[in-house]
Amino acid sequence: MKNALTVDLEDYFHVTAFGDRVGAQEWAGRASRVEANTAKILQQLSETRQQATFFVLGWVAEKHPRLIREIAGLGHEIACHSLRHRLVHQMSPEEFRDDTRRAKELLEDAGGNPVRGYRAPSFSINRDSLWALEILAELGFRYDSSIFPVRHISYGMPDGPRFLFRVDTRFGPILEFPMTTLQLARTRSPIAGGAYLRLLPYWYTRWGMRYLNTQERRPVCVYVHPWELDPDQPRVGARLSARLRHYLGLRSMGRKLHRLLRDFEFCSLGSLIEELQADTPPPVENV
Repeated sequence: MKNALTVDLEDYFHVTAFGDRVGAQEWAGRASRVEANTAKILQQLSETRQQATFFVLGWVAEKHPRLIREIAGLGHEIACHSLRHRLVHQMSPEEFRDDTRRAKELLEDAGGNPVRGYRAPSFSINRDSLWALEILAELGFRYDSSIFPVRHISYGMPDGPRFLFRVDTRFGPILEFPMTTLQLARTRSPIAGGAYLRLLPYWYTRWGMRYLNTQERRPVCVYVHPWELDPDQPRVGARLSARLRHYLGLRSMGRKLHRLLRDFEFCSLGSLIEELQADTPPPVENV
C-alpha cells in the first residue's frame, strides 16, 4: 500500500515553540540552513525513487526560489504551509485569507505549478478555526492536511475523523486528510511524524504503519521537517519544554527516515488523495 511522505519546509527558527524568542522581524538576520537540510531529504528520496509533498512556507519560497524550483523539477508536489508560520486560530478570517493568498502566489511563481494542498502551521485548524476550510476552497485549494485528531496541549481535534473526508463549502468541496493516528482501545495515539518519529523507537513506528496498512487498510501520512535532520543547528534559548521537544532525537532522524523509505512505498499526498477519491468517494463530514 502507498503512503504519503510530507515535508513541512521551514527553517529551524520558524518553529512555533521558538516564536516568543525569535520574532519574524529577526528571521532575515539568522543563518539559514534550509537549503542544506532539504538537500539531505531530496538525496534520500532520489536514492529510493520515492516522491513527496513539500508544504513550503511562503517566506522560504520568497528567499529561496531556486530551491522550490529544484524540488518541483524533481517531480515532488509543492503545497502551502502559510506565509509566515502564523497560527490560524490567532488570525482573523481576513488575515488568514491574505496570508494564504500571498503564500500561494509565491509558491506558484517559484514552482511553476498550481498549488492545491495546504497544511496549517502547528496543525492550527481546530474547532475554533474551521472557517479556514471555506477560505481555502475559495482560494482554489483542493485539499487540506491540518487537522490532528488527538488531544494535545498545543493543537488537536480529539473527536475529529481519523481518515480522509470531504467538507462542502459554498465555494465547493475541500478534502481533509487528517494526520495519522492509531486507535488503541479508547485512546488515539499520533504516529509517524515530527517529534513522534524522532522520540519513539523505530520498531513502534514500523509496527504502527504496518498495522494501519494491513489491518485497517489505511494509508499513513508521515511528516518531517528539514531541521530535524540537522543535529548541529544553532541552539535557541527557549523554554526547557520547547528545547526538549525540538532537539531530542535529531541525531537519529536521518537514519529513521532512511529506514522508512526502504520499508514502505511513498508518494505525494496530492496523488494519494486522488487515488483514494477515485477508489471510494470520501464521506461528507459536518465538522
